[in-house]
Amino acid sequence: MVQAVDANGVQNMADKIRHSVQRVIVGKDDVIDLAIIALLCKGHVLVEDVPGIGKTTMAKALAQSLGCTFNRIQFTPDLMPTDVLG
Repeated sequence: MVQAVDANGVQNMADKIRHSVQRVIVGKDDVIDLAIIALLCKGHVLVEDVPGIGKTTMAKALAQSLGCTFNRIQFTPDLMPTDVLG
């Protein structure tokens, strides 16, 4: 069954998340917007960039603004599925 979605409610929620993350991350509005869109669509986000740009900080800020926990995994050539899944 498909449920009706209040577009204004979704927009307000996305705006609150955006403003929360923008207090921590400056100048990456396009990346923040794409991450929020992916999360609202129940998708996945892969952020690739050079070191020191704030990728982890942005992920932490997104998680905190949503009331979620955050764990970071450093991908290496010898990473096994059990390292991710437990």
